[in-house]
Amino acid sequence: MTTWKAGMIVALVVAACTGPVSAAEAVARRSTRPDPAALAAVIDRYVGEKARSADVTPTPLADDATFFRRIHLTLAGRIPTPSAVRLFLADTDPNKRAAAVDKLLASVAYANHMTTTWRGWLLPEASTNAEVAGAVSGFEAWLHNQIRADVPYDQFVAELLTAPLDGRRPASRGRPAADTDEAANPLAFYIAKEAKPENLAAATARLFLGVQLECAQCHDHKFARWTRDQFWGLAAFFGGVERPTAGGGLREILDRRELLIPNSDRAVPATFLDDKEPEWRFKKSPRVTLAAWLTAPDNPFFARAAVNRLWSFAFGIGLVDPVDDAHDQNLPSHPELLDALARAFVDSGFDTKYILRAICRSEAFQRSSALTHPGQRDARLFARFPVQALSPEQIFDSLAVATGAGLEGPGGMYLQNGGPGRREFQEAFALSGRRTESPTTIIQALTLMNGNLVGAATTVSASRTLGAVVTLPGLTPADRITALYMTALGREPSQAERTRSLTHVGTGAEKERYADVFWALLNGAEFRTNH
Repeated sequence: MTTWKAGMIVALVVAACTGPVSAAEAVARRSTRPDPAALAAVIDRYVGEKARSADVTPTPLADDATFFRRIHLTLAGRIPTPSAVRLFLADTDPNKRAAAVDKLLASVAYANHMTTTWRGWLLPEASTNAEVAGAVSGFEAWLHNQIRADVPYDQFVAELLTAPLDGRRPASRGRPAADTDEAANPLAFYIAKEAKPENLAAATARLFLGVQLECAQCHDHKFARWTRDQFWGLAAFFGGVERPTAGGGLREILDRRELLIPNSDRAVPATFLDDKEPEWRFKKSPRVTLAAWLTAPDNPFFARAAVNRLWSFAFGIGLVDPVDDAHDQNLPSHPELLDALARAFVDSGFDTKYILRAICRSEAFQRSSALTHPGQRDARLFARFPVQALSPEQIFDSLAVATGAGLEGPGGMYLQNGGPGRREFQEAFALSGRRTESPTTIIQALTLMNGNLVGAATTVSASRTLGAVVTLPGLTPADRITALYMTALGREPSQAERTRSLTHVGTGAEKERYADVFWALLNGAEFRTNH
């Protein structure tokens, strides 16, 4: 028996234990709030067992200031304000960490950040394709509506995969979608994939099943069991999707359920990856049949891929890593934990926030990132919190908080139409895929050191924050230094840092010297990482 088949058997057994879920059962599950603390304990049990088996001692929990900054960067995509930090540090409630997580998950900032995050996952082409970029606003509006409404993950994916196409064009900046009063729709996903069945199938497999099926597009997969017929069998569900003219609308031929394999005389029928027989629906798109199979509670891939992506979102590295490349040679670091998370996700009614709550409540997420044991260097043990480089959006929005410029838009600057400054950051700080710790490039360093936003943040006359810090009466130089640290790093300076900063500013008569301190903080590695 191959390793892959053994893993599949485990996955199928897990699915069988949950069993098929009726619509009524799904509604009942969603109306029952599962306990995230119980799932957090499961996380810590499996992570702890793996660390002990490797003879590695995990780090202690991070202090309150580090944790508070961490959850803001993770869940809101930006640093917290100094006033929020002070309130949290002064709070004596022993459950304040869980309460802070709950508050962030209910915030508009969370919806904005997740909108940006999902747009990046679903539409990576937006950074290189002008037509896709033009349709981003309508796509993000649809995403934002889904996230704000807490639409269950299975319904969210189903709506994306079954969006009506006939004659419609995606909503774009300044133009609502044709034939509809709603400007928000997910059609940019189809435009980004050029309305080609093979591109749509490959993206669907990567994003929602966690497998790189495109490796089998021209020949059988080298490392996994996927065959060329299976790739084109999945693509056949999109066989009727077309875009007759460049720049025109989309359409679909509903009764097309097979595809001719390129450079061959063989047509392959639409086929599920687990070899189940599709149950076709009269006058319905084959995509509806695909979505029903893909999002089913007993699908052995769907829930596992979703919770693995959420784990990677929080930790910067997946239980299966990369998150979209599960195969024989790339097994999960904690297979039992992945199974448990998938099972809990299904039982919760595919509640994304429930999984994130449990992760953020776990000791694994709350641990210090400081190395205290040599074995902690293995990031996939999760014996310490992995340091992660911030995304371009996180850096930009955090700088906006630090400078006091504020965030534009409905609750926050999250859309691509955030202006040329945001696009400049997206281009200069484009990170290739994952958010693990990495050195800053020369271009990125120069953008931070000399860019307009940092320049404004560190100029007394232009920065609200710096202007207030250096002009507010009644503050000592030490008070002003502390205020700058709280603003930039979400913590008070150490004694050594305070002494060094006070030596630089002297009596504080030269306000520009405070600007020097602020500039150094905003350009340091501590500001550029989630740690």
